[in-house]
Amino acid sequence: MTDFLTDWGLILVTFLPLAGALVMMAVPRELTESHKVIALVASGASLVMGILLIANFDYDDAGALQFLVDKEWIPLINSGFILGVDGISLPLMALTLLVVPLVIIYSWNHIPSPGNPKAFLALILILETGMIGTFAAQDLILFFVFFEIVLLPMYFMIGVWGGPERKYASIKFFVYTMFGSALMLVSFLALYFLSREQTFDMRILTELGGLDIARTTQILVFGGMFMGFGIKVPMFPFHTWLPDAHTQAPTQGSVILAAVLLKLGTYGFVRIALPFLPEGAQWWAPIIGVLAVIGIIYGALGCLAQTDMKRLIAFSSVAHMGFVMLGIATLTEFGINAAVFGMVAHGLITGMLFFIAGSVKDRYHTLEIKRLGGLLISAPRLGWILGLCTMASLGLPGLAGFWGEFPAILAAYEPAPMLNQTLFRVLMVVAALGTVLAAGYLLWLFQRTAFGTPSEEFVDDPEIVDVKMSEWIAWTPMIVLIVVLGFLPSIIFDVTNPAATLIAAAAGA
Repeated sequence: MTDFLTDWGLILVTFLPLAGALVMMAVPRELTESHKVIALVASGASLVMGILLIANFDYDDAGALQFLVDKEWIPLINSGFILGVDGISLPLMALTLLVVPLVIIYSWNHIPSPGNPKAFLALILILETGMIGTFAAQDLILFFVFFEIVLLPMYFMIGVWGGPERKYASIKFFVYTMFGSALMLVSFLALYFLSREQTFDMRILTELGGLDIARTTQILVFGGMFMGFGIKVPMFPFHTWLPDAHTQAPTQGSVILAAVLLKLGTYGFVRIALPFLPEGAQWWAPIIGVLAVIGIIYGALGCLAQTDMKRLIAFSSVAHMGFVMLGIATLTEFGINAAVFGMVAHGLITGMLFFIAGSVKDRYHTLEIKRLGGLLISAPRLGWILGLCTMASLGLPGLAGFWGEFPAILAAYEPAPMLNQTLFRVLMVVAALGTVLAAGYLLWLFQRTAFGTPSEEFVDDPEIVDVKMSEWIAWTPMIVLIVVLGFLPSIIFDVTNPAATLIAAAAGA
C-alpha cells in the first residue's frame, strides 16, 4: 500500500477531479442528477486518497518532501513533472480536499441560474485539480501551470453564474490576476537563467538559497513574485478585484475563492519567494509588513462602510489575509507557522460565512443588511451558526480564528534579527487594534441580521426555513473543525513546524 501511495497517491489526488470533469463531458446535459453524482464521486475519491496520504504521512519527518513523483516532462528546458508534499502543503491540500466535496453537496439543491449543473460542477472539479496541483508542484513551470489553471474556471463561474455586475467583476478578476502572473513568470525565468543548474526544480533552487544571485537582482526578482502572489492574496493596494468578485460570484464560487484560492498567493510566498530569494525577502519584508497592517485596518474600516452582507464578508477577507502576510513578513518559523494556521482558519471560517450568506440570499432574495433581521426567530439554527462563525472570525479564544490572528501578532514582536524590530513592534500594536475593529464590524453584522424581529415583508414567507439537510451535511465538518482547531491548534502547528523551521532558515532567519 505504501509503495502504491508513493508512486500514485499524489497523481490520483490531483487528477481524479479532472477525470471526473472529463467523464461529465461525455454525459448528456439533461441528466442533471448523474452529473451531481459524478462530481461528488470524483471529489470524494480524491478526498479518500488524500485521507490515505494523511494517514501514511511521516509526521516525524514533516519537513521533508514525501510521496515524491519525479518524471521527465519538458527536457528541452529542464522542467520535470515533480510533485511532493510536506508539512506546509499538507494542511492546505487537506483543506482543499475537504471544501470541494462540501461545496458539491451544498450545490445539490443550490445550482445557480442559469441552471446548468454539467458545466457548473465540471468547472468546480477543474478548479480542484488546479488548487491541489499548486500545493503539490515542485517545479516552477508545473507550479505556474496549476496556478493558472484555476483562472479560467473561476472567470466563467463569476461571468456566467454571477450577479448583475458579473461581467465587470469577472473581467477585473481575470485582468488583475493575469497581470500579476505575467510578472511572476518573468521572475521564474530569471531564477532559471541565474541559477547554476539552469533548472526549474524547486528542490534544487531551495538548496541554492539565492546564494549565486546578487542582492540587487534578488530584490528585483522578488518584486515580480511580490506582484504575482500579492495580487492573488490579495494584498493592499491590489485588493480591489476581491470585493467585486465575491459580491458577484455565486455562493459556491465565493466559498472556493475565500477558502482556497486566496491561499495560492500566500503559499507562493512561503514556498517559493522566501527560501529562493532570502536577501530579496529581507529587503521586502518591512514593505510587506506595512502593507499587511494597512490591509488589516483598511479592510476593517471598509467593512464598517458596507450595506451588503456578502461585500462586508469580502472586505473582512482583506483584513484577515493581512494577518497571514504579517506572519510571513517576520521571516521567522513562528511567523510562518502562524501564517499557515491563519490560511486554514480563514478558509474554514470565511468559507462558512459565505455559505451562510448564500443561504440567506436564497431565503430572503436580498443581502442588504438593513432589510434583514430576526434570523434567530425565523431560522434560529441558521442564526446561531452565523453567530458561531462571526465569533470565530473576530478571533474569540476557543475557536480557530484566535490562532489565525494572535500568533501572527505575537510573531511581529520578535521578527528575524536582520529586520527592524521597532518597526515590527509598531505594526504589532496597529494589527492588534485591527482585532478591535473586527469585533466591531462582525458584531454589528450579527446584531443587524440575527436580532430583533423579522421585517414585515418576510413574515410568514414560506421560503424562509431553517437549515436544510444538504446544508447540515455541507457545513457540519467545517463547524466541527473550527471548534476542534480552536482547542487543539497543535493538530496543525505540529505538522507545519518542521517545514516552517527549514523555510525560515533558508530565508536567513
